[in-house]
This record gives sequence, C-alpha cells and structure tokens, in this order.
Amino acid sequence: MTDPILSLNGVSKSFGPIEVLHGVDFELRPGEIHALIGENGAGKSTTMKILGGYIDATSGNVRWEGEPLVFGRSDEAEARGIVMIHQEFNLAEHLGVDQNVFLGRELKRGWRLDHSAMRARTAKLLEQLECPINPSSQVSNISVPSKQMVEIAKALSRDLRVLIMDEPTAVLTERDCEILFRQIERLREEGVAILYTSHKLSEVKRICDRVSVLRDGAMVRSAKVSEISEDEMAAAMVGRELSDLYPAKAIPQDEVMLEVEGLAVPGLIANASLTLRRGEVLGIGGLIGAGRTELAEAVAGLRPRRGEVRLLGKTLPEGQVKTAVERGLVYLTEDRKGAGLLLEKGLRENLTLPLLHRFGGVLIDRKAEEAALDRAIEDFEIRAPDREMRVGNLSGGNQQKLLLAKTLLSDPQVILIDEPTRGIDIGTKQQIYTLISELAAAGHAIIVISSEMPELIGLASRVLVMHAGRIVGVLEGDEVNEGAIVRLAMGLGESNGETAA
Repeated sequence: MTDPILSLNGVSKSFGPIEVLHGVDFELRPGEIHALIGENGAGKSTTMKILGGYIDATSGNVRWEGEPLVFGRSDEAEARGIVMIHQEFNLAEHLGVDQNVFLGRELKRGWRLDHSAMRARTAKLLEQLECPINPSSQVSNISVPSKQMVEIAKALSRDLRVLIMDEPTAVLTERDCEILFRQIERLREEGVAILYTSHKLSEVKRICDRVSVLRDGAMVRSAKVSEISEDEMAAAMVGRELSDLYPAKAIPQDEVMLEVEGLAVPGLIANASLTLRRGEVLGIGGLIGAGRTELAEAVAGLRPRRGEVRLLGKTLPEGQVKTAVERGLVYLTEDRKGAGLLLEKGLRENLTLPLLHRFGGVLIDRKAEEAALDRAIEDFEIRAPDREMRVGNLSGGNQQKLLLAKTLLSDPQVILIDEPTRGIDIGTKQQIYTLISELAAAGHAIIVISSEMPELIGLASRVLVMHAGRIVGVLEGDEVNEGAIVRLAMGLGESNGETAA
C-alpha cells in the first residue's frame, strides 16, 4: 500500500463555541478513490474544506506527504495540485465557458491573453467529457448538468495530484454520470488521489476503493468498499438500521383534488392532462429536460400557460401564484438555494416570509413567528445549533426540511414537490419519505417529481412519464417498475393512459 499523500491527524474544528469535528483521522493515497460519507451535518464539507485549504483546523494537523502543513489559503493548496469541485457551482455566469475554465490561470502569449489557446484546450476537455457545448458559450445560457461538466473540466485542466469531489453527480444525467466515472477511473490509473462524497451509496460501491463514515463530527468506520455493504454503510451513517426506507403507500380516495386538461407552455409542454385524487402520491418521471419542472411550475402559476387547471372543482387563474396558495395548492421548488430560501437570512425569516400577513403584516408578531419556528423545528426535526444562524450555513438536509416547513405552513391541500431529496443523506431521505406518506394518509394530494427511479417506485401509486414536453404514459400497480419508466422516458413507446393523448 502506498503512503498517504494528504492526511488529517486528530483534527478538530470549532466555529465559535461549537465543535463540529472531533479528532478526525483521514488519509488519501495516490491511485485510490476514497469515499467520505455521512448524513447532512455530519462534518463532510468541513473535512473537505480543511483538506482543500479553505479553512484551518482548530487542533490536530494536516499532513502533505507525511509532513505537517498549514495552508494560508486555497490557492496554496491548488499550487500543490489539490483541487476541489464544490457541490455549489463556483462559476462566473457572465463569462464564457473557456474563460471560466482558465479563470485566474489565463494562458498568455507574451503580455496578451491567448484566447484561441484557451478556447482550443477547453474544446478538448469538453470533448473528453463528451459535453457538446461551445467553449465560447456564456455560462448563464447553458444547462445545470453542463455547468457541472464545466466545473469538472476546470479541475481536469490542472496538474492534479489530489481531487476532492463534493456530490459531483447530484445534477448529472445517467449518461453524464457514466462519462464522469470513466474520467475518475482514468485519474486513478494516473496515480491521482481522489476523495469522493455522494449520498448515492450505489455509486460509492461501484467506483470507490475505500469508504470512511462520519457521524456527528466523528469518524465511526473506515473499510475497504469490498468489505462493506450498502446497508452497513447506511447503518453506520445514521447509527441505526434502515430496513424500511419507504413507508407503506397510502390508499388514494375517490375524490379528485386536481384536474389538468390540455395544459401547454409554448415551446416546452404540449397537451398535458392529469388527475390527482385525495390521499394519492402521484409520481412524475422522465429525463432531465423532459419538461417535468416546467409542468409543475405552470400548474402552480409560475409560468404562462394555456389549458385548464381546476383545484377542488374550481378553475385556477393562469399566472396567479398567490391565488393558488390561498386556495390550497403549493409548489416546493427543486432549487432550494436559488429560489426556495434566502441564504443570508435566519430560520425565522425564511419560514414566515410567504405568510407575513398571518403574523401581523406591517407590525410583525415576533412571538407568533418564534412559536411557528418552534413547531417547525420539532415537527420537521430541523437541526440548527443556533436558530439565528444564516440559513446558508445549515446542511443541505436541514435546508430542505426548512423549505418543506415553509411550504407547508399554509396548510395546503395539494402539494407539488420537485426533487424532494436531491443532495440529501439517506437518514433525512427516510424522514422526508415518512412525512410525504403521512401527508397523503391525512388526506393531502401530492405530486412528486424525481430523477431517482427508486424514489418514484417507492413512493407513488401511479407514475406519469414525460418525454420531450409530453406525458407519454401512465404506469400503475405492477407496471411501476424501472424498466417501464426508462423505456417511456427515452421515447421508446407510449402506454395507454389518461395522459398519453
């Protein structure tokens, strides 16, 4: 076994009086893919930022090739070949793809920038990643999966010795994941040490050599991937067995809560129709770009639309989100950081902002707000060391639970949930799945949009599948299986269903 190139020895980290890492030991070896897993809030991001030179350890030490080392800042780590791909994009939206790839490391010809060389090298990197975008394209105009590929291209453009990857596949398609895995395996063969974090334990099992598990800021297990099962990984993460990830499905009632007829969004959705019954969890599947989010946003009033949307038998006017909420229909966005939460504000402000009129309007009743936050923290098991802290400093799982609490504060009848567990650890997933099931059992009607097929299969009694802006099939009962969903999602046929016309 090769010696570690980068390691942590007895590292602890405190933010003010709160210690978030407790004596962590961790090693990265050349030519090895080492997975670091744990629940949201377990300390993974803090560990990665210490390894990448973004923050300092409070105690213990970082070692580079066996010698203690203190990074002044992250660019000193990058100079040694330590590169981190963050979960949140670190791109300049107003610049071109090639400008982002070489930002801060621009190629020059004499004293002038060599734009043609940067464009050519970017094109080669994108070709390697099988990403068909123009190197000159402005980043703000490309898709979310393409932005992730640009982040990966940035990393590959450097002289890598250590690559730290934080949830790199969270927004990638299945095809893009396969391309990324091939690149990771190539880097391993070239002797790069790779730290890989993912909530998708099947990925860890497939591509990693070793796995270490953080729980509540402490390292609780480290093993060769070949010697630990996915169930054992999950149990180590949460400190308990997770034998029943998906609760029993609620039985839909006869009452129709939501009817959509002939809905169209110009250029995006054509002739979409569906019904949703009380107590039902209806899944919507399809590939990224199929129109799932656009359909939900149109139903919720967030997009211009044609066609008819009826809630409890009454027509919902087009483009009026406030009216939809007042009548009992809410939409939980897939983009919790960009559109769902105010990251610079605290928990209370985020929770109550959409319904300030219930808390006094101009003169806010702070006691009522605090009481609402107390209930949300208890009901949704939101873990926050300080309720006044910035929401941007919460873990992804706790942000998602706060967004759920905010969305459900109006006590809606129909709930549209887009990507309910993206970037969420398995323990929090189980909590959210239980909440969805309990809401359905209590008589709410729920639509779940998800890119994770096991999630659709485990939660929904029916699944509508979209392809190229159309609902091409409805699956029910034994038809709800991975093969049938994939076939429809890829446009390989249409099932006979209410929405296939």
